[in-house]
Amino acid sequence: MQLLNVIVLLAGAAVAAPTIEVPTLEDRDDTLDRPSGHEIEIKGVAYAGSGCPGGTVASQLSTDKTTLTLIYDDFIAQSGKNIPPKDYRKNCQLNVKLRYPQGWQFSVFKADYRGHATLPHGATGTCKATYYFSGDSKQMSSTKTFQGPMDEDYLKTDTFGVSSTVWSPCGAEGMLNINSAIQLSPLDSEKRALLTSESTDLKFKQIQYLQWRKCDKKS
Repeated sequence: MQLLNVIVLLAGAAVAAPTIEVPTLEDRDDTLDRPSGHEIEIKGVAYAGSGCPGGTVASQLSTDKTTLTLIYDDFIAQSGKNIPPKDYRKNCQLNVKLRYPQGWQFSVFKADYRGHATLPHGATGTCKATYYFSGDSKQMSSTKTFQGPMDEDYLKTDTFGVSSTVWSPCGAEGMLNINSAIQLSPLDSEKRALLTSESTDLKFKQIQYLQWRKCDKKS
């Protein structure tokens, strides 16, 4: 988002080291590390922005309401001759309402952004996402930069480690906000450039994408 799998490599033919097995999240006692089962639930989603106007986003929620996939029809940034400046940058503000067990907070999850970049020599594209919870001023951001020339699909994966300081509020519900943006530069290029964002997968279903902690009296 890689998380708890550890591979130890020891050089030297004369030394034979025993295999070290590190337990995964699934091997551990749920009562110690995290809530059990699929107790996190996506209750609803809303979106708005130049890259996701009304009626241009299709959403699919898994049967257990823990994995959300969004497909965008109009999340496209363009630059070049005769392209208006407003098309050089597009954004989408996503609000996801979550329900989770009382007495817990969560922080880490994984999000995949898939799209396509067509960039001439000298052009740059950026794909950025900012995450925060309503009522909390703390934010986390992730940016991927593309340099021309290129003409290919891309995958941007956001994962945040154990040092994350962005935690959901204590309680039974929280509003997760994700502001995604794609942008092209320079603005005065004669050659056309294109950057799209085609889908976002928020994988709450898979526990290894989440980090949990119990609330304390100050949270």
